[in-house]
Amino acid sequence: MTAMAHEPDPTQEELLLESFLALETPEGFKAELIEGEIIVSPAPDGDHQDAIDLIVVQVYGRSRVPMQQSGNTGLILPRGGLCPKNHAIPDITFAPRELRLFRGAPAWMPCTGVAMVAEVTSTRPQGDRVAKRHCYARGGIPLHLLVDREEGMVTLLSEPVAADYTEVHAAAFGKPIALPEPFGFELETADFA
Repeated sequence: MTAMAHEPDPTQEELLLESFLALETPEGFKAELIEGEIIVSPAPDGDHQDAIDLIVVQVYGRSRVPMQQSGNTGLILPRGGLCPKNHAIPDITFAPRELRLFRGAPAWMPCTGVAMVAEVTSTRPQGDRVAKRHCYARGGIPLHLLVDREEGMVTLLSEPVAADYTEVHAAAFGKPIALPEPFGFELETADFA
């Protein structure tokens, strides 16, 4: 009689990731796995979408390098918290058009090649301000733009090292904020107010 090989029981981290990936999110909602917490968010309001549009229009019209963007692509980011990988859906993800990063990409893709992610605060502003900031830094995403509607501020985080960004530049709504290369222009923020 031969002994059957016993597969090890899945870890809590593996079970969490498996449960997250099996979620059937209701239409109009998005689900993310951030620092060991499954977050389901409702569709954003019109002001949120307007802020996203203001960013996209400026990036497309003023960037020194042609960009492409996605508002629906999930990024797989390095380990943090209790989960083997974080799974975040930025409000906007930008990459140089020449990379064609989003063509044929799966629903959850690695963050290699991403030039900037942008978040506009909504129902869970602390998640946008803190948890996602650390996830994006761990992923080595060069630029993270945060439009904080409650605070009336735009913050550009750059120079990721380990789990945070080492450069932080903030401007009140109405003051421009410089986006470095490959963007190479000042983002106008007056219409965010």
